[in-house]
Formats: sequence, C-alpha cells, structure tokens
Amino acid sequence: MEVTRFKKIYLLFLYFFANLFLEFSFQILTGHSIFQKGIFFIIFSSMCIACLFTLMTVFLPKKMQRIFIIMNLFLLGLWFSIEFYVYKMFGFYFNFSLLSATGQVLEFTKDGIQLILHNFLGIIFFFLPTVLAIIFYKKIPILKANWIEAYFYIVFGIFCFSNFHLLLYLPKQEEYELFYEVNNMELTIQKMGVLSSLSLDVKRTLFGFNEKIHFDLSNPENQDSLEQEIVYDSQYLDYDFDTLIQNATNSNIRTMQEYFKNEKGTLKNKYTGMFQGKNLILFMAESFNEIAISEELTPTLYKLVHNGFVFNNFYTPTISSTIGGEFQELTGMVATSGFLSPWKSGKNSFPFGIATSFEQKGYQTFAYHDNSIYFQNRNQYLLSLGFHNFKGCRNGLEKLMDCNHWPASDIDMINVTAADYLSNQEEKPFFTYYVTVSGHGNYDWSGNFIATKRRKQVENLPYSEKVKAYLATQIELDRALELLIQKLEEAGVLEDTVIALVGDHYPYYLSMDEINELSNYQKDSVVEVNKSNFILWNSEIEKTEIDKVGSQIDVLPTLYNLFGIDYDSRVIIGKDILSTEPGLAIFENRSWVSDYGTYFSSSNQFILKEGKEVDENYVSYMKQVVQNRMNMSKMIMENNYYQYLK
Repeated sequence: MEVTRFKKIYLLFLYFFANLFLEFSFQILTGHSIFQKGIFFIIFSSMCIACLFTLMTVFLPKKMQRIFIIMNLFLLGLWFSIEFYVYKMFGFYFNFSLLSATGQVLEFTKDGIQLILHNFLGIIFFFLPTVLAIIFYKKIPILKANWIEAYFYIVFGIFCFSNFHLLLYLPKQEEYELFYEVNNMELTIQKMGVLSSLSLDVKRTLFGFNEKIHFDLSNPENQDSLEQEIVYDSQYLDYDFDTLIQNATNSNIRTMQEYFKNEKGTLKNKYTGMFQGKNLILFMAESFNEIAISEELTPTLYKLVHNGFVFNNFYTPTISSTIGGEFQELTGMVATSGFLSPWKSGKNSFPFGIATSFEQKGYQTFAYHDNSIYFQNRNQYLLSLGFHNFKGCRNGLEKLMDCNHWPASDIDMINVTAADYLSNQEEKPFFTYYVTVSGHGNYDWSGNFIATKRRKQVENLPYSEKVKAYLATQIELDRALELLIQKLEEAGVLEDTVIALVGDHYPYYLSMDEINELSNYQKDSVVEVNKSNFILWNSEIEKTEIDKVGSQIDVLPTLYNLFGIDYDSRVIIGKDILSTEPGLAIFENRSWVSDYGTYFSSSNQFILKEGKEVDENYVSYMKQVVQNRMNMSKMIMENNYYQYLK
C-alpha cells in the first residue's frame, strides 16, 4: 500500500523536478541568475503544472500513460528550446503574437541550424528529461487514480497556485505589474520563469489584454521641458478631441482619445521647416551600428556621422528584429506586442504615413529594397504608408541587378535605381526610401557573399573572424553611400538633398564579446548594445551636435518638423529630437534611457548621469511614461486608431 502511494507521489515529483530542471537550465543558459526572488514563482508554477500533468496522466488507460508522460516532457523541451533559440538568434523571446513572423524564421533556417550547432548544450539540457524517460521507460510508475487522490492533486495544485498569487501581493511590486498591468514577455520570463510566461501569454492571446494607462501624470519639477528664448506654436493639427470622445462607440477608442487629448505634444522650434523643399533620401540600414564607423575603413559613413546633425545619444532598440526596426522608423511607434499582424496586413490606416505626407507636399516618392519585396509582407505595409511604386527583388529590380547572391549588393541597388529619381528631379522634389541588405548576417566567409567580396580589406585587422566579416559587410554600405553622393553631385542636386540613415537593430549575429571588440567602451547587452547613430546630413549645413537622447521612433516626427510637414505631435508616440521635449529611448523589456540616466528593468536599478539631479519620484514617473507609450503603440495598431482621425 505504501509503495503504491509512493509511486503516485513519485509521478508528481517526476513532473515537478523535470519542470524545475528546464526552468533553471533556461535561466543559466540565457545568462540570468536563478538565485533571485523569482525562484519562488518558478517553484510554485512548476508544481502547478506538475499537478495538472499528473492529474491528466493517472486517469488515462495504463497503456497510454508512459507515452503521455514522454509526450509531455518532449513538448516542454520543445517549447523551452524555441524560446532559447529565438532569443539567441533575434534577441527577443517568442510569444504567440509573433506567429505571423514565421516567414522570418523560415527565411533564416540555415542560420538557425548553425545557431543550434553552436549552442548544442541547449538541446542536451532541454530534452534530457525526455531522453531519461525513454531510457527508464519501464520504471515509470503506471497506476490508476481514484477520485479521492484526484481531489488531493486538485487541492495541492490550488494551494501552489494561491501561493504563487500571494507572492504577487507580498510585496505588491514589479511582479504584480508584470502579471496584471503590463505585457513584457522578456521580463516575465526573467523574473517568473518560462512556464509562468507561457500561461500568461496563452491567457492574453485567448481573452485579450489591455495594459493599465496612467492619466494626468505629475511631471517632477526638475523635469520640465527645456525653455526656449522664442515662444513657438504647438505642433498640433485641428483635432476636436472632445467631439471625438463623445462620438466614440468603442471603449478602447474613447480611452485613447482621452489620452491624446491630455498629451501636451511638442512645440515647433528654430529648425522647423529648415529643409522644406529639399530632397530626402532615407535609409534603413541592415545591422548598421556605431561600432562599424571607422575613418579608414568606412570613410563615407564616418563623414556623414560626424557632420550635419550629430546625435550623440541615439539608440536603435532591437525589438522583433528588422521588421520591428522598420516599423519604429516609419511610424514613430514602439514595436511592442500586438503590432506585427496589423502592420504586416497593410490594412491599418496611416493618414499621415511618411510617403503620403511627402506626396501631399508635392514630392515624388520612391522605395527600393535589394531583397524580396514579399519578405514579411513589406510590399503591403509600405503601400499603407503611401509607397505606390516600391521596387525590389521579384517585382523588377532582379532584372536590373543580381538578386541571387546572399546578401545582395547595396552598391548595385544604388547604381540601378538612382536614375529613377534623378532623371526628372527638376520637376518636383523627391523622397526616396532605401532598405539595405548587404549588412545582414551570418558573418562568415562561406555563406555571406558581401563579406567574402570584401574579405581582403579586413583580413589583416586585429579582430576575430566574425567581427571582420561584419565590418566587411559595412564597407559595402559605405561604398554604396559614396556612390550615391557621387551621383547626386553629378546631377547637381547634392546641396539640395538630405541623407538620413538609421539601423534596424544592432548586429545580433555577433556575441557581446565580439561587439565589444569594436566598441570603445564596455557595452551591456540590454541598453548600450543598441547605442548607434542617426545620420542626418546635408552638404551645406554646419555641424550641429545634439546631446538629447533619441531613438528610431523619433525619426519620423524629427523629419516632419525639418521638412515643414504638418502633423499632430500628440498622436505620434515618438517626439521630435530637436524639440524641447526631454529625450527618451525605450527598450523591449522596458528598460529606458533618458537625458538624466539609465533604468534597467531586470534589476530595477536607475543609474544617474554625471552632473544630473532628479526628483525622488522621477523613476516611477518615467516608468509610467514608458508604459503609456508602449501601451498606446499597441492600442493604435490593434484598434486601427488613426482611421478615427480622418
């Protein structure tokens, strides 16, 4: 009798220790400590899942029980593996809102296989419980349970579940916010484990989730916007938010109207209209980062970075890889949870989309990409922004250049497309958007055409092989820009053209050690790894240094202000970097950098910048600002909010 009871409890603890082993292995392999407060959340969630699995197992026919146990362990190992390898490849964790990004995953299957081979320890750990269950298949206890025993599993599961939630309230701190108020997959996994985040993600996917919105934030006194000698008008359009609120039939839309009504937006400034009537060439540069800048190796990039407007504290937060970076650059919103599906569909309304806005100013608009136009539905979402003549590989560009190499050449793209907008530029100014691909990983000498092409120019540098291959790809971008400037000069429009460029994300195919080989200071893996450059250059303007913090989401309103495009600064989440609004860069796990310091969400640590002072309520205030901006970005996309402003 005692042996029988032990066997039944043994099954419960088999599941429990398997869950615990997977959780601890995951935290260690992703570089996080298991000795933190989150260990208690991991223990209770592991036991809850163990109770559920045990209850499901013991009521199955005896012949199916062992197969069911192995299947459960296999599925757990598979899920932990998916989270681990997605994080290793793209720098973010998988959640169900990213299912529409499967095209991106499949596109880089070869890179994924190489990643698995280089991180094979993950496969060993995550499938070890499954392998052991197969080896000791016949020793796994098989017993039928009665309803009294089932009652025990239910009660014990409820006990663990209750203790899990009790921890959220004692004390009511960050874990409580993660579970009830915000949607932050990365931080939830770090602080509460993979199984907790999985259950939370399933619940929110099935039943929806709206984050808490903080209205009427009290701005600490020392954080007032910078004063200007001249009083400028607000950067507003004539929206009657009172009427919009009154007419809103959807509660989410009403909440958003109220939020934007209370936003103060930004003011116009001395730079407003500075580039009005000039041509604009805007780049999203694949894996471009400040570590690629070298006066000897990439002289054109060096010239553009250190002249014109020079932004000393600019970041390209890596969220959802390339598509997230492009979304942030072109919409002025944070690529937070919920953006991907509506963005890729191209069905959301963007009445002040970037191409539409420039067309309304009398510009000709062009867009080019030296990879497939169908990848991640780029042909659809660019159309929603007003790009009606987007040309790339598979809709015409392949007839003009070689699109079969991986990655293709940015030089070739510039060479075969520049005539489109330079041949008739005397009639109207032009706005051209380029998405480059030459800088793409994997960085090696066998599978990367561009790296191999430029190998001789970097092979004697004192860096590791992957770092040299990365630099080789950035040389291609540099020479493409050199060619572009040459063509602009030959066409006589260089002085009337502005070149703007930001990266989509940091080069995450490199490890942190490899990135720090090139950095002139030690970068961390959350914030400073994303520090980069925003090139905003015209041959005729004097060098102007801007120390305010900015990021990709600030590019759109900054360009609108400079080119004299009317927009409403309240309904764009990013802010004009040249305005008096304090700077802010937001990262995926809700860490942030402001003009006053850096906040790391995983450790709840704020590091004050030298020479700065802040109010005691500053950090809590800024956390609410970050939460609002991320939440509004999500709600704008999920509710197609901009259609209500038409």
